[in-house]
Amino acid sequence: MWTNELFKVEKPIIAMLHLDALPGDPGFCGSMDTVLEHARQDMLALQSGGVDGILFANEFSLPYQPVADIAVISAMAYIIGSLKPLLHIPFGVNVVKNPIATIDLGAATGARFGRSCFSGAYMGEYGIYTSNSGEAIRHRKALGATDMKLLFKVNPEADVYLVQRDIQVVAKSIMFGDFADGLCVSGSAAGSEPDDKILADVHEVAGPRGVPVFCNTGCTRENVREKLQHCDGVCVGTAFKKDGAFNGRVDVERVRDFMAAVKEIRAEAGPQAEEK
Repeated sequence: MWTNELFKVEKPIIAMLHLDALPGDPGFCGSMDTVLEHARQDMLALQSGGVDGILFANEFSLPYQPVADIAVISAMAYIIGSLKPLLHIPFGVNVVKNPIATIDLGAATGARFGRSCFSGAYMGEYGIYTSNSGEAIRHRKALGATDMKLLFKVNPEADVYLVQRDIQVVAKSIMFGDFADGLCVSGSAAGSEPDDKILADVHEVAGPRGVPVFCNTGCTRENVREKLQHCDGVCVGTAFKKDGAFNGRVDVERVRDFMAAVKEIRAEAGPQAEEK
């Protein structure tokens, strides 16, 4: 799988770097210097803690917008550009609920992967969301960013499909018609773990096609062994923060403890699982 080549390990751990509220967001603190410093501290803690990749996301741009402000996207590009010289592991981007902006930001910053709702039609607290995967895939090609891998959310957290379908049917459709590079399986909300059966069902149809499946939410030190039995990697955010609090800052000791557990799992799988 391409994940082995990019992250140099099997079953990579991608850490979420949740940026503070940005200019234009209701929760913006008023100082980009402060936002940048918080991002720098979190990034260095994640990197020194041993994660395999980092995903920059505007998690605190609440409430989320169907079309992100240019100020938000610009601020994200400024932060990533400022921190990039300190990064020694692959990174990706996610402008929440904005797949085209995610691709734009990834192309501008040199991100190796992007995560978003690139396909599907959903509804939730933010209204009705309809994606356009044809536009997204063509946009990536037009920007010359075809090396940037796109991670499709199979079931975005907190939202539901307008018409419920079998999850394996959805996964097969995404892989066949949308050129998905990876599939992300979420829980019912940010920080909620997905059902193991859903993970296993998606992995059952994606594995033979060489498409990696990620546990997208709710992975912790306590359940990582179980989750990795049903997927090819995980995205971790809240579990790395002080006291496991969503609004907290990254705690390097929690990161190290988590990654120590992962290394133990990889060691049991054989030397090929841990190449770094």
